[in-house]
Amino acid sequence: MTTTQQPQPTFTKPSTTVAAERADLLDTLHQHRELFLRTVEGLSDEQAAATPTASQLCLGGLVKHVTASEAEWARFITDGPKEASFDWASIDWSNPPAEVVAYQQQFRMLEGETLDGVLAAYAQVAATVDELVHTVDLGARRPLPAAPWFETGASWSARRTFLHLVAEISQHAGHADIIRETIDGQKSMG
Repeated sequence: MTTTQQPQPTFTKPSTTVAAERADLLDTLHQHRELFLRTVEGLSDEQAAATPTASQLCLGGLVKHVTASEAEWARFITDGPKEASFDWASIDWSNPPAEVVAYQQQFRMLEGETLDGVLAAYAQVAATVDELVHTVDLGARRPLPAAPWFETGASWSARRTFLHLVAEISQHAGHADIIRETIDGQKSMG
């Protein structure tokens, strides 16, 4: 029995230059933003505000949330953690603090908001994040804020924070795909 030797894959040694790393981070952010934003192309304000699935999420609200997330993590990179004015464990959910209410409103389009408006706000924040990728020390670390979902005493580098943004955008792109397909059958991939 003769065995055919399969060609071995050729791996190129990745560049370790900071410029190449920054380019990779930017390319990845741009790719995932594009996939995410494809889900709102051609929608009316009413469609962007619709909640056609079992979830309370709407496409315009997801854009607002991703905008707020990118803005907050950019601020974290430049200024460090922002301490909450409340204790997560003691929130009275029947009367939550203003910060929690504002966070909840990120996920819906409010009276007077338009898809064009939320997209313009996202473009501004994305440009700010892109500029940080170009300029910030990627290894600079910041302690994470006190929250039940973060390990006590943990810190993230700017690099890790940008990777978190890619994950955040990607996760919400999946939510957005389901909502868009429910609205009119359009899929961003496939």
